[in-house]
Amino acid sequence: MPALSPRGRGRRAINEVNMVPFIDVMLVLLIIFMVTAPLITPSLIELPSVGQASKQPDRIIQIVIGKDDRLELKLKDKTNPVKLEALAAAVKRAQTEPEADGKAGSAPRSPANTAVVISADKTVQYERVVKVMDTLQRAGIQRVGLSVQLVP
Repeated sequence: MPALSPRGRGRRAINEVNMVPFIDVMLVLLIIFMVTAPLITPSLIELPSVGQASKQPDRIIQIVIGKDDRLELKLKDKTNPVKLEALAAAVKRAQTEPEADGKAGSAPRSPANTAVVISADKTVQYERVVKVMDTLQRAGIQRVGLSVQLVP
């Protein structure tokens, strides 16, 4: 053991951390970030806003989820109770049926320009609303939205 001499003049272990390599690495990273930061362009996200629809819907079908998780299909002034399993078929039937305005020989409507709006009581669990939306989406119903009422 030549490192330890009997007179105490041998090598000793340094118990301090050498900060020079750490500072060198940090300065290099700082320079890299300073050079690349102006080159990165922030991406813009276009959020949908109210009233962007190109054409207003001909008919609005409203699905109301009540406090007791009861589903009702509301078309104009008519309200019919409906079960979740039969909801998609009832909405598709309401989308394609001709308007009952008294005109003889009315042609069936196109489901593409019929909007479906889901309205729920504030005490209804969000999971129930998602189940209704999922049922409609799986049935291929295109225009599904949520009714929002602003509270002053």
